[in-house]
Amino acid sequence: MSERTASVVPVSTGLSVCILPHLRWSEGGGDRWVRAEELGFDTAYTYDHLSWRSFRDGPWFGAIPTLTAAAAVTGRIRLGTLVSNPNFRHPVTLAKDLISLDDISGGRVTFGVGAGGSGFDATVLGQEKWTPRERADRFAEFVALLDRLLSEPEVTERGTFYAAHEARNIPGCVQSPRVPFAVAATGPRSLALAAQYGDAWVTTGDDSLFESGTAAESDAALAGQAERLDRACEKIGRDPATVRRVLLTGFTPERNEMLGSVERFADFAGRHRALGFDEIVVHWPIPGTEFAAEQDVFEEIAVAGM
Repeated sequence: MSERTASVVPVSTGLSVCILPHLRWSEGGGDRWVRAEELGFDTAYTYDHLSWRSFRDGPWFGAIPTLTAAAAVTGRIRLGTLVSNPNFRHPVTLAKDLISLDDISGGRVTFGVGAGGSGFDATVLGQEKWTPRERADRFAEFVALLDRLLSEPEVTERGTFYAAHEARNIPGCVQSPRVPFAVAATGPRSLALAAQYGDAWVTTGDDSLFESGTAAESDAALAGQAERLDRACEKIGRDPATVRRVLLTGFTPERNEMLGSVERFADFAGRHRALGFDEIVVHWPIPGTEFAAEQDVFEEIAVAGM
C-alpha cells in the first residue's frame, strides 16, 4: 500500500483538553468551551458516550450536539470526539453528522474513533456484548466505511456488519480529503488501522498498570506502543512521522496528579514529549470526581502551554 496523504489542516502540536458533557449548556457547560479557547488549548474534545462510569446516574449530554454548540461560540480552537465508537453509532448517519459539524465549525473538527468496550454503551441498544474479536472486526469495517463516506460523494457498500446504499454526502467535508481521524489503538489490529487511516494515534497508556504500576513502567509501556505503531506504519510503506501521537491523560498510574502544580506537569509533559507525543490531553477539572484538580493551577498550566 502506498503512503497515505494526511488531511491538509492545521494540526495540534501541544496541549489540549477534554470537556465532559455533564453540565447543562446554560449552567456552565457552554462557558467551559469558551474558556478553553481563551486559555489557548489547541483542541477541545468530549467523550462520545451515552453514559460513562461514575457519571451514569447524573446529567450527560450528546457529543455531536455539544460540539455543534461549541463550534458556534468559538472561532479558533479545534473540536473533536475522544472517542466515538461502533457500540451505538452507524457509519452512514455519523458521517452526515461529522460533515455537518465540519461545515458549521469552518473545518475545525478532529474525529477521534475507537473500538468501544464492554461498558454501558455496549448493551444500551439491547444487544449482547460483543466479544473482543467481534469488536475488532466491527471496528475495522466501521473505520474503513467512514473513510469512504467522508471522502466520496456517493457510496454503496455492503459489509458483514455495516452497509451503505447510495449514501450521498454532498458537499463533503470542508477539510481535505476529509476530517482527520485520531484512531485509538493499543493492540496489533487497531494499530494497523491507525497506521492505515489515522492522521493521529491516540492512547491512554497500559490499562494493566493503572492500579499498581509505576510512572517508569507506564513510560516504558507507552514507548512500546509507539514502537509497534512505527512497525505497523513501516509494514504498509507509510512514514511513521506522518502520524501524530496523542496521549489522553488520567488513566496512567499518575492519574491526574500531574495537575497538582505547574512544575509537576512540566515534568510529566517533558517525559512524554521525549517519548514522541505531539499532543497531551488533560481533563477539565470536575470537583469530587476522578478528574478533580485545582482550577487555578489547571488554568496556569494551560496558559503556560507545556
